[in-house]
Amino acid sequence: MAKHGKKYREVKSKAPAEVLELDKAVDFLKANPVAKFDETAEMALRMGLDPRKSEQAVRGSVVLPHGTGRDVNVVVFAVGAAAEAAKEAGADEVGFEDLIEKVKGGWTDFDVAVATPEAMKEVRKLGRVLGPRGLMPNPKTGTVSDDTASAVQASKAGRVEFRMDRHANISVPFGKLSFPAENLVENARAVLAAVTAERPASAKGTYIKNCSIASSMGVGLRIDVRE
Repeated sequence: MAKHGKKYREVKSKAPAEVLELDKAVDFLKANPVAKFDETAEMALRMGLDPRKSEQAVRGSVVLPHGTGRDVNVVVFAVGAAAEAAKEAGADEVGFEDLIEKVKGGWTDFDVAVATPEAMKEVRKLGRVLGPRGLMPNPKTGTVSDDTASAVQASKAGRVEFRMDRHANISVPFGKLSFPAENLVENARAVLAAVTAERPASAKGTYIKNCSIASSMGVGLRIDVRE
């Protein structure tokens, strides 16, 4: 197991052990960066759900009010008017059969894939390439749509997807440490609201067991989700 560096250990030694209000936790992260680069702020949620039950799966997306702080590469599988609209909206690559062949060959140098419902008949065949990387377009996250322009704009503006893994955990980035504290807080609240809105009807008891935030190289701080 990799050993943590001196800076991490120094930050961990002064990190509060108690559950914090969100704004206090954000202030601590911003005041105690671990890496020399602009770290990503990430939220980790432990869900009170059974990941073995398909009806308790949680998946969705949220447009962060203040964006993600990084350039998002978007490809679109579409033809005709939907393809033209995607190009005008700023998609990085648009195509159909040619793009499918490129991805089939192993190309996945993009962050988000959008497809029209019509194109999905063929795009589904890319499951082996796109699935493990979390890049398969999905109606639930707004990436399967005839309105390709809106889908591209939302992705570029800072839409992030989330899904519960097989251990009942959800991890979502919500900005960069260089963001003003209030912007990070608003982005984090948007993530919590979006995850809460996806609560399955079959969920019983505590929906979010615990929640923590951390920088990409830093220490996790537990936050109070009841506020």
